[in-house]
Amino acid sequence: MNQLDQLKQFTTVVADTGNFKQLAQFAPRDATTNPSLILKAVQSPDYAPLLSETVKANKGRPLDEIVDEVLVRFGLEILKVVPGRVSTEVDAHLSFDTKATIARAHRLVGLYEKAGIGRDRVLIKTASTWEGIQAAKVLEQEGIHCNLTLLFSFCQAVACAEAKVQLISPFVGRIYDWYKKSEGAKWDEAANAGVNDPGVKSVSEIYAYYKHFGVKTEVMGASFRNVGQIVALAGCDLLTISPDLLAKLQESEAPIARRLDPKAAPSADIKAVSFDESAFRFALNDDPMGTEKLAEGIRAFAADAVKLNKLIEAI
Repeated sequence: MNQLDQLKQFTTVVADTGNFKQLAQFAPRDATTNPSLILKAVQSPDYAPLLSETVKANKGRPLDEIVDEVLVRFGLEILKVVPGRVSTEVDAHLSFDTKATIARAHRLVGLYEKAGIGRDRVLIKTASTWEGIQAAKVLEQEGIHCNLTLLFSFCQAVACAEAKVQLISPFVGRIYDWYKKSEGAKWDEAANAGVNDPGVKSVSEIYAYYKHFGVKTEVMGASFRNVGQIVALAGCDLLTISPDLLAKLQESEAPIARRLDPKAAPSADIKAVSFDESAFRFALNDDPMGTEKLAEGIRAFAADAVKLNKLIEAI
């Protein structure tokens, strides 16, 4: 049995891509997208006609509406391949605007529903800012499920749990990147691999906290740099993995053991914490890694959203 099949025994495997033509070979249950992945896909000759067709069909409409039509069109194609859910992201420019995030989520879900896709198959992605989490809280109460992304700090995970969001995406690889860069020449790759990887440790801590206190929010490790990080999180609720790493898992038959187990969490010595807005902001501010990577992630997604806008305007 290859590593991908072994992993599926413990964890729901999700494909992290906008390239829906690659999905079938890995048989993931769900798929996630983001502005960067969609931008990459639409620049490929395989997907350029889909972009052009969608844009031309919506000529004359406001740019933000056309963008959402494009995002949902890719989501619909993905849902033809995966049996579960697709995550579609709200424009990163709205990361600090609760009302605008809610409105954009309503529009995205409306487009899916118009195409015959129920809310149970769609996750609305928004950044794990305080405003994004509060938007998700409202949306969840309306039956619109959310995937809180760009999550780096423990306080973000706790706030998401308190908002009763459906799913969070802690970014393993970007946490690893920060600590590796911070350590510079002192970084010891071997000593910080596997279960000792700082990104892996972060997700493991969140997972244990959620299971200990019976939090129903799903934990989906994301943004992996290598197979070792994935293997070290076998047993996590879900893992969203790029096609390149899915292929590597499929090519190897090295054994995988379960690392995260909900049965082990209740016995852990864990104290409950809570965050109102001021406590959340202070805790995030007190975490240099979380603060820097959240800001960096929002900037990067917003920049790619602008690039996608320009491609659309050029058609």
